[in-house]
Amino acid sequence: MVVSITRVLALGLLTCVSAFALTGKAPPATGWAARPIVMIVDARGDLCTGTALTRDLVLTAAHCVAANAGYEVKAFQTGTPIKTASVVIHPNFNLAAYAASHATADIALIKLRAPLPDIVVPATLAGPRRVAVGDTLTIAGFGVIADRTDDGLGQPRMARLTVTGKPGSMQIRLYDDATRNKRPGLGACIGDSGGPAFDGEGPLVIGVVSWTTAAGDEDGCGGLTGVTPLLLYHAWIVENARKLGSTIGP
Repeated sequence: MVVSITRVLALGLLTCVSAFALTGKAPPATGWAARPIVMIVDARGDLCTGTALTRDLVLTAAHCVAANAGYEVKAFQTGTPIKTASVVIHPNFNLAAYAASHATADIALIKLRAPLPDIVVPATLAGPRRVAVGDTLTIAGFGVIADRTDDGLGQPRMARLTVTGKPGSMQIRLYDDATRNKRPGLGACIGDSGGPAFDGEGPLVIGVVSWTTAAGDEDGCGGLTGVTPLLLYHAWIVENARKLGSTIGP
């Protein structure tokens, strides 16, 4: 069963049931994977991950910001909150479809009122391409390290995952090649929603983390990680960044 991986800080609302998610046995995010990612926190205490595309523009998942709940963005390195100036959700995002585990345009941009600190190094959009089964992508985020706890929340971690299933223009499925969705392995978990899927050895963003399952497609984390590819949304991101006063490339 696919579940949203927006992190609800109240422990009683945690839905992830796997102990080995992205932030379980995955190493700390370092280098190019760590520098662009930021935390997105709302007034209810929910946490998502985002990717800086410029000093004042963040890419994330639409379901992370659909509630219009007073979002702030924090760089892990400083922890200083920055308020949002505006949030733009892709017009084809359908929250009901997302809640029903159907692929949708789970993409949004956040314009900040002030720039991120210099230690944050913005990522670049990867060139539009279709991934293939067996390709390796790197995901990064600030999610929890163990189910039904807040352990590790807000600490950046990363994992290299393998494309599986039938990747298309609307959805990509990833798994830990060591466990192959047969038993708990690395994968996104609560708090990693909206984080980047990087293509290759560098900060080239090819998708946004949207959902997760436990091993065997059960409810939770540590099985499959669902990514919304940017293939269909590349031009929309560039155009709306321009409208918000930011220039990104390529």
